[in-house]
Amino acid sequence: MAHAVRERAPASPLGRVLNSDGRAHPAANAFAAAAAVLGLVALATAFFPGLHLIASWSGLLGVGAGLWGQMISSTTGERFLSVLGLGASAVGLYIGIAHGGLWGGLLG
Repeated sequence: MAHAVRERAPASPLGRVLNSDGRAHPAANAFAAAAAVLGLVALATAFFPGLHLIASWSGLLGVGAGLWGQMISSTTGERFLSVLGLGASAVGLYIGIAHGGLWGGLLG
């Protein structure tokens, strides 16, 4: 019964939301966080036409991370963060492609 007395360290608020089932999901959390960060980068750089390469590539990588994060997610919090990152990445990708695309002037 030693395990009944042992107290666990309190998790961070984000950890409680992402791991709402009480288990750790490091891979799913990492993909959700990567999608969110890449989405923010893609969305922030999409509105500057000179940064279309960064917007396009970070958007493309964010869409891939978001889709994979959806495939392996276990909790609603992971899915929520992954969908937000996926949407921001897609918008950044589309605007980046409109400003010059993934290769924009590098191949021709």
